[in-house]
Amino acid sequence: MKTDISIAVLLALARWVSAQQAPWGQCGGSGWTGPTTCVAGWQCVKAHEWYSQCLEGTSPPSPTTLRMTTTTTTTSRPTAAITSSTARASSSAQSTTSARPSSSAPSSASASAAPSACPGTFADVSAADFVKAMSPGWNLGNTLDAIPNEGSWNNPPVVERTFDDVKAAGFKSVRIPVTYTDHFTSAAPNYTVDAAWLQRVSDVVDMATARGLYVLTNVHHDSWTWADVTKPTTDAELKVLNDKFYNLWLQIGRKLACKSSLVALESINEPPATTAEHGARLNTLNELFLRALADSGGHNTRRVVNLAGGSMDAVKKTQWFRPPAAIRNPWALQYHVYSPYDFVISAWGKTVWGSDADKAAMATELGIVRGNFSDVPLVIGEFDASPLNTEPAGRWKWTDHLVRTATALNTAVVVWDNGIDHLDRDARVWRDPTSVGIINNAVRGVRNSLPDSTVDAAATTQDSSAYVFNRVGGAPAGDQTLPWLFNGNTLARITTDAGAALAAGADYAVSASAVTLKAAFLARYLTPTAAPGGKANLTLTFSAGAASQVQIVQWDVPTLASTGSKAVAGADLNIPITFKGVSMLATVKAVSSDGVYLFDDWTQWLGPLQQGRITYSAQWNYDGANVILTAATVQAVIASGKPTTFTFEFYPRVPGNSVTYTLSP
Repeated sequence: MKTDISIAVLLALARWVSAQQAPWGQCGGSGWTGPTTCVAGWQCVKAHEWYSQCLEGTSPPSPTTLRMTTTTTTTSRPTAAITSSTARASSSAQSTTSARPSSSAPSSASASAAPSACPGTFADVSAADFVKAMSPGWNLGNTLDAIPNEGSWNNPPVVERTFDDVKAAGFKSVRIPVTYTDHFTSAAPNYTVDAAWLQRVSDVVDMATARGLYVLTNVHHDSWTWADVTKPTTDAELKVLNDKFYNLWLQIGRKLACKSSLVALESINEPPATTAEHGARLNTLNELFLRALADSGGHNTRRVVNLAGGSMDAVKKTQWFRPPAAIRNPWALQYHVYSPYDFVISAWGKTVWGSDADKAAMATELGIVRGNFSDVPLVIGEFDASPLNTEPAGRWKWTDHLVRTATALNTAVVVWDNGIDHLDRDARVWRDPTSVGIINNAVRGVRNSLPDSTVDAAATTQDSSAYVFNRVGGAPAGDQTLPWLFNGNTLARITTDAGAALAAGADYAVSASAVTLKAAFLARYLTPTAAPGGKANLTLTFSAGAASQVQIVQWDVPTLASTGSKAVAGADLNIPITFKGVSMLATVKAVSSDGVYLFDDWTQWLGPLQQGRITYSAQWNYDGANVILTAATVQAVIASGKPTTFTFEFYPRVPGNSVTYTLSP
């Protein structure tokens, strides 16, 4: 799930405003041109030759270089060996509590029960082969991981046909996140899990494997409820957490012990961690996970496992992850990619992506993990840029570059789907089929042709070849030239929603770097007096790679039902709106009456499209009928004591396509 996104990525933006790097930010490495010193109380610590990071403490630990290699046994199960100038990067210097992780046997009244025995055989598979075969994968998000129960969030209980749709779309595996927090029927010492819930998990796993899909299942949001290793402050509290974690995995292991080698197990999802002490505690959880699997019997010591590191981000995993000693299982390492944070989450007006610097930053992030775990199978267990809050051309370029880069680094990819972003499970329709096609082709090494768009952070307007825009009351649409990244492919055909083919020459033309839609063709949809809204969706098919979409849109400035109100604390503010074109909010600018930005005044150093803008979901949102200021934003206005003008901006991002609303404290 999109939580705990890399702090290092978020704080990298501080380079715009400070000569000293912020906590957890990069502060050195080969080719690094940013700050090389850290703010007070933090020290620049070398991780390896091309990455140093600001870590807490007045005395920096000894420089540490972590390289992980594996040797292969006759059963193709990797055994880890680490070369490091220090085994633990002075984690004791960064300890925040006297509680020390312990790998001693946890308390368990059920641990003495007989381990599971399985009939039949088990087809051994190496972690490397499993990882290669599972890509691309799809996440069954917001389902079994929902709290308190499956169906509590935005998705109904999963049905078998969903896995038919996933397989038909080209996915090879399914990650099945599961939260157990509300399914314990007893406390210590057994920590018994409801048998019906374990059976439901088993049944859903079987739905996927019955279709030949690889499966990865885990302990999910427990990481931010009872299994948060940052919360214990005493040895006793930490022991309770460890005991419960061991007993949970013992029971999961027994339930899934006889599943085929299509099923892999993942220790825990996105566990919070902000210190080396937390990292050490997570290493202990990985040890307990493996011990529980060994004690549970069946095929579980031969089964592929995924191990977790702090927050599952690249930086913390590189800094603090250590593999358990003498691992019997074939194992892989998992991390997640939701970066750059500002683009993926639509923070601070960042609605463009695809510059050379953007691509280099992504390559560096993925390269950090591969470079430090050079012979360990890797899985990006979650990645996603949502169609709800990202512009299509930028999103497709981001997706393509991420998947191609990961695949080149022998890293499997599993797209996150919360049931809103990608598969409409009831309608059995993919909401963004272009992204699905991009993922499938990029994994196979097939180049995708992509609509180009603005990439310059200093731009004052934003263009996108995923759209043809024409304003109500403007001049008739002329020929529209759409810059295109063909990537070695040729355009094969263009079709309308109804499947009718456009005529080459009469309806469109193609150059080496663009597709031009002719005025005569566009006149069927766009006139000065046409009502605003989406008029047509064109599908562009190429000689290879994913098909792409271009939406023809007649637009006008949206209208709000009112232009201001008095702030009321404690609730979101829904402002009714009539969209007139693309029914999507691009970003929001918030400026107090004294000219001060309501949030993040450092954005003054960003480009014109980002200055003073605030963050999607946390501070603003929208639905089909409203633009929304969150309760936190309303409270910020009250706290400021000044009226604040909010400018709601839409696509196309051009001067004039915005409306304002004033909220008084």
